[in-house]
Order: sequence, then structure tokens, then C-alpha cells
Amino acid sequence: METPLEITFHNMKSSDALESDIKKRVAKLEKLYGRMVSCRVSIESRTHQHRTGNIYECHIDMHLPRRHLAVSREPHHVGERHANTDVRASIRDAFKAAEAQLRSFGKKQGGEAKLHAPPVQGVVAELFVERDYGFILSSEGGRLYFHRNSVMNGGFDKLRRGDGVQFVEGMGDTGPTASRVWPAEGQQRH
Repeated sequence: METPLEITFHNMKSSDALESDIKKRVAKLEKLYGRMVSCRVSIESRTHQHRTGNIYECHIDMHLPRRHLAVSREPHHVGERHANTDVRASIRDAFKAAEAQLRSFGKKQGGEAKLHAPPVQGVVAELFVERDYGFILSSEGGRLYFHRNSVMNGGFDKLRRGDGVQFVEGMGDTGPTASRVWPAEGQQRH
């Protein structure tokens, strides 16, 4: 069974060679977890620097029965900002993280791992609407990345800095992220 796949390129031209590579990697994910409902892969060139090269982000959203897994491969730390100047390396790293998430999810489905903690509350600390991501300051003081696709019911555009949110923490390829985000109970809608 072939999983419906959407591939998008932002701030760069599409590439048949990259699309072919992504399709092969998604086929490998399908072998790890055969019940994937759909998969969306987004590649973005963040900068156009002649001296340091472009920086590429790769986001993978996997929709499974009653579950959504997201991987975002982007340079968060200063030392990593020039590490992935090769788009293929960014794609490879993101799919490696996606494979790890699917393996972990498969173990949980088989009862080998404990369930997630209940949703935690926090506040939207930063929001980069034009880049489709933001950061949440958790009630424990942690700062977590979240992507537009992590916000439930397409509510990313309704979020504002300072809004209370609930979220489920997940593990991204660079550390903890907010894998699902929604407005906190009683939060006023804009």
C-alpha cells in the first residue's frame, strides 16, 4: 500500500532528484509502520549566503491512525547553523529521526513502553508566523519548539504571543519539542 505523500519546497526550486529520494525514504518508513495514513514533507531554504552556504530545514509530518508524529530538522544551536548546508544531509537526518520515532511508536503500540504524560500548560513565548514555527515557555520554565503542523485543528494562525496553551511534549531530533499544541481551557480566541 502506498501512503499518500505531499512534498513541498519553500524558498527554493523543486527537484525531481530530491523528490525521488524522499519517496524512497517514505517507502522505508512504510516498511517500519505499515499503517501510515499520510505523510507530508516540507523542505525550506532559510538563507541565501554565498560564503556560508544555504541552511536547509526538513519537516516531516506522519499521520497514523489516531496519532500524528512530527519531525523538524533545523539548526537550533549556533554550532549547527552552518552544519546542514547540504539539503540532502538535512533530509537524511530528518528521516533518520522519523525512523526512530516510528520505531518508538511501534514499541508503544506493542505495550513495550509507557504512555505519554498528560498535557502540560505553557505560554506562547515566540511566534514566527512567516516561518511556520514558534516557542512555548512551559510552566516548568522550559522552552519548546513547535511547528505550525503541531497546532491542533489548524489553529496556528489564531495563536498570539502570550496565549496560554496546552501541549504534549515529544522528542524531536534536536531534543524536546511540543508535538501537539492547542489553546488552554478558557483561553480567549482572537
